[in-house]
Amino acid sequence: MNVEIHTPDRSLAADLQQRIDRKTKPLGALGRLEPLALQLGLIQQTLTPELRQPHIMVFAGDHGAARAGISAFPQDVTWQMVENFLAGGAAINVFCRQMGLGLTVIDSGVNHEFGRRDGLIGAKVGNGTANYLEEPAMSAGQRDAALARGRELAYALAANGCNVVGFGEMGIGNTAAASLLTHCLVGSERGADLATITGRGTGLDDAGLVRKRELLGQALTRGGRPTDPLSALAEYGGFEIAMMAGAMLGAAEKRMTLLIDGFIVTSALLVAHAIAPQILPYCVFAHRSKEPGHTAQLKHFGVGPLMELDLRLGEGTGAALAFPLLQAAVNFLNEMASFDSAGVSDQGA
Repeated sequence: MNVEIHTPDRSLAADLQQRIDRKTKPLGALGRLEPLALQLGLIQQTLTPELRQPHIMVFAGDHGAARAGISAFPQDVTWQMVENFLAGGAAINVFCRQMGLGLTVIDSGVNHEFGRRDGLIGAKVGNGTANYLEEPAMSAGQRDAALARGRELAYALAANGCNVVGFGEMGIGNTAAASLLTHCLVGSERGADLATITGRGTGLDDAGLVRKRELLGQALTRGGRPTDPLSALAEYGGFEIAMMAGAMLGAAEKRMTLLIDGFIVTSALLVAHAIAPQILPYCVFAHRSKEPGHTAQLKHFGVGPLMELDLRLGEGTGAALAFPLLQAAVNFLNEMASFDSAGVSDQGA
């Protein structure tokens, strides 16, 4: 996959920092909002960034390994939750309405036929992945098709004027896939031991968690630990994860701000980042998931999240909840008075 992501030019950084520092406040008094404002200004290459047509994309797909008991819920919950999204009844719908965010659901590979529906993009690569306990989750062709389709979707959003996009997902069994991808691409030597990063997902009890870890160990025995991102994605990923990684790459190519949600979304970013490390300056990490593997992912990227709310729902809910912080960062940069304009004496006076 030939990706061209240009690292934001930092020549504007000093002017942006000066603009931030001259606001009517002590230096650094707005905490994490200040480097966030700087990041948004650098992404957009302007002293006056703005958030246009903000959008959440929720990618849905099924996992063949779910039938082996790696989740507390049956596979049918994936398509049932997609129906809930389309009916406007899920948490992500509530938060998008509250925050004024657009929302699109993408059928990346759900084992169900939805037909033509408002708010749903049919981009199905297959009716769920294969069972990675027995064979690779997807073929190289399926993987590449999912990546390419995701990239196209991000391009389409950019063409419609969107410059900030949040990522969400739905897929029973996808915390298991995320654990395997994290183990492959981060590794035990960097804090991603498989047992440590494998959590309860949708709510497994102790016995269920033990079984999940055993099954993922079996998967590694079969498929090994590929460190190449495309190989790892084909072995253990989901169609929703692959398509999301492609969308992330496309969004960064279009110089959009990427709002990164929790554990599964960040596993897609692990893939995208391994393909094109230049993606990282475009990413804002919304929150730290309750899933234990998310901490290892954030440490791998050397970043801290904007929020810690003990979320573990997915759907892009953390990204939606973080969006007002981006608004606050842009608004203080654009609207807050400076010491000079307000006639207020600063610390150096």
